[in-house]
Amino acid sequence: MAAVDTLEEEGRVYQFIDLEKEADGKLNRMPFIHRILLENVLRRGDEDAEAAKAAILAWLDAGTSEAEIPFLPNRVLMHDTTCGPALVDIAGMRSALAEAGGDPSLLNPVVPVDVSTDHSVAVDVFGSSNALQLNMQREYGRNSERYRFMKWAANTLKDFRVHPPGTGIMHTLNLERLATVVATEERGGRRWVMPDTLIGTDSHTPMVNGIGVLAWGVGGLEAESVFFGMPVALRVPEVVGVRLTSRLKEGVMATDFALTVTHILRQMDLQDKFVEFFGPGVSTLTAGERAVVANMTPEFGGNSGYFPIDRMVLDYLVSTGRSREHVDLVERYARRVGLWFDPAVEPRYTSVVSLDLSGIEASLAGPRRPQDRIAVDEAAASLEPLKRKSSKAGGEGEPDDGAVAIAAITSCTNTSDPRLLLAAGLLARKARTFGLRPPHWVKTSLAPGSPTAERYLTRAGLLEDLEAIGFGIVGYGCTTCIGNSGPLTEPIERAMSERDILPVAILSGNRNFPGRVHPQLEAGFLASPPLVIAFALAGTVDIDVTREPIGVTAGGQPVTLAMLWPTAAEIDEVVAVASDHGDFSPAYEEAEASSTWQALDAPTTTLFPWNDKSTYIRRPSFAGFGNGTLLGRYLAYPIMVLGDDVTTDHISPAGAIPAGSVAGKYLAERGENPLDLNVFSSRRGNWEAMVRGLFTNKTVQNLLGSEIPPGSTVHVPSGQVMPLWDAAERYKLEQHPLVLVAGERYGMGSSRDWAAKGVSLLGVRAVLALSFERIHRWNLIGMGILPLRLPAEWGPSGLALQPGDLLEVDAEETHIAPRRPVRIAIRRRSGETVSFQATAAIETSSEVNILRAGGILPLILRNALESSRNRAVV
Repeated sequence: MAAVDTLEEEGRVYQFIDLEKEADGKLNRMPFIHRILLENVLRRGDEDAEAAKAAILAWLDAGTSEAEIPFLPNRVLMHDTTCGPALVDIAGMRSALAEAGGDPSLLNPVVPVDVSTDHSVAVDVFGSSNALQLNMQREYGRNSERYRFMKWAANTLKDFRVHPPGTGIMHTLNLERLATVVATEERGGRRWVMPDTLIGTDSHTPMVNGIGVLAWGVGGLEAESVFFGMPVALRVPEVVGVRLTSRLKEGVMATDFALTVTHILRQMDLQDKFVEFFGPGVSTLTAGERAVVANMTPEFGGNSGYFPIDRMVLDYLVSTGRSREHVDLVERYARRVGLWFDPAVEPRYTSVVSLDLSGIEASLAGPRRPQDRIAVDEAAASLEPLKRKSSKAGGEGEPDDGAVAIAAITSCTNTSDPRLLLAAGLLARKARTFGLRPPHWVKTSLAPGSPTAERYLTRAGLLEDLEAIGFGIVGYGCTTCIGNSGPLTEPIERAMSERDILPVAILSGNRNFPGRVHPQLEAGFLASPPLVIAFALAGTVDIDVTREPIGVTAGGQPVTLAMLWPTAAEIDEVVAVASDHGDFSPAYEEAEASSTWQALDAPTTTLFPWNDKSTYIRRPSFAGFGNGTLLGRYLAYPIMVLGDDVTTDHISPAGAIPAGSVAGKYLAERGENPLDLNVFSSRRGNWEAMVRGLFTNKTVQNLLGSEIPPGSTVHVPSGQVMPLWDAAERYKLEQHPLVLVAGERYGMGSSRDWAAKGVSLLGVRAVLALSFERIHRWNLIGMGILPLRLPAEWGPSGLALQPGDLLEVDAEETHIAPRRPVRIAIRRRSGETVSFQATAAIETSSEVNILRAGGILPLILRNALESSRNRAVV
């Protein structure tokens, strides 16, 4: 029985797990992440709680562990384009359960679920006073069927809440409104107080780590398992400590800090590791600054970017309108149970990285990966290797190589900290006084993560300045960061078509993979909001903005960045003027009360009424009882052979659906307007559209042949090159198993489970890669696909696979276990056979059980059917 104590606040008595007693005098040596995990297993009181406690405490001796522990978070957070596929799964499973004679209403979440509608708004209109209104109208026009489907879920699922369009980005919503830092619940007639914890179906869920909330990103499939009461199973995690000293110097922004951390940590192997910040430098950072860094967790490759609770966190809670009573409870609980940060304490970590904050400089990341940090004056040089020989220079006033096609202040990453937006506003004000504006080819936009931003920017008088130089608010959502950037300007389109120029995007987002921001843009730079404006004014990255003029006044005076850059004192002054803790609740309540949302009608039935003519919502074949395990021993054709850094954007795109693509033609044949097919992320409820978009990013190379276009492969028996889906269908008819081969960091990027669902629909039984990103690895397992880690010498180049080569995979169900060797044999078409050992990229025994069941959805269904039958017997 766990040690329990009580705490009284405002006349209420709360019970809590006494970590000081349970840790046997070791609490100060434990990472804060382990303290929270220990509290979770002890409070849940499962039969294996004592074993889990022993494993967590034993970790202190070695800094690593093979022991497994369960974790059941307090809540789940989703957004509209990850909840959509999950809801289609649930609707499909409810139908399957009813068809099997079970009670479909049993498929209900056992933890609260919040859904943010943030991934669908696009920048169709910019630079005008009615851009926000028009973009939201287009959003509802395109997505009303999906939104009705989400409302059906809210009508029929328990504890399932949808936040409508206009309520901001999920991670900002979480920071400003949903996160409690310390949570309370009624259980067994008693009140409990505990750490606020969650998982989210977006890889940037760790942003809330910045205010002391333990959270990490998962795929929709893993979230579905938590919905229905299955805890997250993980090894006692390795925790890397990042020791911060000193403070950020004048002119350096939180963005620069985040890009520097990402660059440093990406050079380490952080797969399945957690990161925690400690040391005296932590205390110099505001909660907003910490959240920017924590948001970049998936970019630096970890599970978390955790900052413990301290005075800065309390100040943030007060500034965002939380009640004084609740803030007092947070402080008292955190101090009492050992979750309060002490900058002098140095816990035991698996390893430690040190970073002097005073050494950080103004930064960019790019032009193709977020971990590739460069100094601001290196932008032009970094772009040089990507320029094409066929590019031709234009005349005066025309865009050339390096032209800024898109300049977007976007994303939760850098719009959730008011200091960053207000700094951008100050730069805009100074630029306006000099009469500067971006060139006509630059598409500009401001899409804050919170509806509150409009209020504090207006109060500071800066929104008018931003609008004057083209950065008016276009929406409250992910927009450009997720690829919903809308069409490029006509001058850029023409210059690309006629002169083959290489334009760029510059954005305050978190990812710049080729084709992510816009399918036609291969290069992009991540930057702080004020730097986004600076490059927009220059109109190009092909200059040194730190020294060369970025504009000229009407009188011919050159204007440099130094003349525009706001000082820390100026930012402090405007923050004081702009801030009002009374903004937050009214701003969100106004957005929640959307009359357009309220007017959407939706079914209230337990079973969703499928419509065979729908192009958005289609019942998927995989949301059923399945056909058993994909494990076994088999000979397989490689359907794709890929290189390093293949992201989930490469696998399953999120952006605009081209009319001439296989997916576009499929939709047009079913009556959709080929001029407005929406984006792939909006079609994730339609497996038939999504599977036709796999690997169609124009930078994807199938190494089975140099002439194979993106989204295609060689069908070996016929020798024909054809779209992946067509080849997969033929292989299925011929009963040929398939595998996929890749290099390092396969599946990096977002949490989208469609990158695994799509590969599953192709008939792939195993993915062999040099390394996997954590979330995608789990998503593969969730679909029953075995991830196999290749030895360094047997990557794609070492395998040297050619059409006609076969891979023999010896993955018998009885032999599969976490990190166990799996024999692979290459049977070349020449007759040669070569064998080697891969490693099962499986971390826990529960993952083995999922693979044996053929995936998480069949496992959930079987459990629900058994529960239904047991109730019927009773």
